[in-house]
Amino acid sequence: MKIWSYFRPFNFRGYECLVKVTLTFSKVTSSLYVNESLMDEQSMSYMEGTTTFIHSLDALDKSEAHVESGYFNSWNTGIAVIEDGQMVYESHPGKDVRYGEKLVKKILGENSDINQKDKWRENKYSVYADLGLGALFFIVGKITGDLVFATMVGVVAGLSLILLQRFVKVDLLGGFAVFGTIMLLISGIFSLILQDEYWVQMKGTLLGLMIALVFFLDGVFRQGTYFGARFERYIPGGALHQNRLAIGMSFTGVFGALSNYFVAENFSEDFWLTYTTFLDFPIFIVLFLLVLRWSRKKSK
Repeated sequence: MKIWSYFRPFNFRGYECLVKVTLTFSKVTSSLYVNESLMDEQSMSYMEGTTTFIHSLDALDKSEAHVESGYFNSWNTGIAVIEDGQMVYESHPGKDVRYGEKLVKKILGENSDINQKDKWRENKYSVYADLGLGALFFIVGKITGDLVFATMVGVVAGLSLILLQRFVKVDLLGGFAVFGTIMLLISGIFSLILQDEYWVQMKGTLLGLMIALVFFLDGVFRQGTYFGARFERYIPGGALHQNRLAIGMSFTGVFGALSNYFVAENFSEDFWLTYTTFLDFPIFIVLFLLVLRWSRKKSK
């Protein structure tokens, strides 16, 4: 499903050219069009990191030129046309279209491209399992309008994953799925005891604060040797201050908890369901990257 597209037109030796960058939920695609015909297309999954796409223009009048397509800040893309080592066109003059690639390598480490792929191969099934639990909760909640019932369905599905893990070799419970199941289980207990959908909405706030406290105590009193260390094993690049990672994640939890409370108190239940399923995750990713940057050990 397409989220957004960026269009960057330019003229090269009389040819009408266009670079189109398309974002979906799973990947980013950069496409080069010349006179409205597709000449080149490259894609990369978000799990592989980020890159600056390079489209060759050699086929146009046998020129030794190419166009670079990439992020010049955290939310916008640009292009740069280079011929014989010289910049001949910039969609955003003075901006570095390799900013996104450099930023990710700085955060994740110089070997992030290789490490990220390895980590993804190890943990992708647990990520799929966690996303499946979230999607199931959203769909059942939308269809039935009963958040308590949707929570209990999620709990049953999560416990079924734990049982299924005994019979399959791939890792379904590599941290993400277990986390989601525990959250739904505690939320289900709240729902059964209180029989109130309001407390289903408040699970993000209550559990967020509980988790934030646990991470904070681990970071301050144990230097992150438990939760910080366990979290680090899923992060490419290595060389992290585990105490900073744990403390940073605690503040991320507090922010998420308070955000959930604000949405639940000020917006409709339907909007809250959309927010907690789709919108809070991108916010978490941004905060997580900031924590990761703060936690990264500087090379000497």
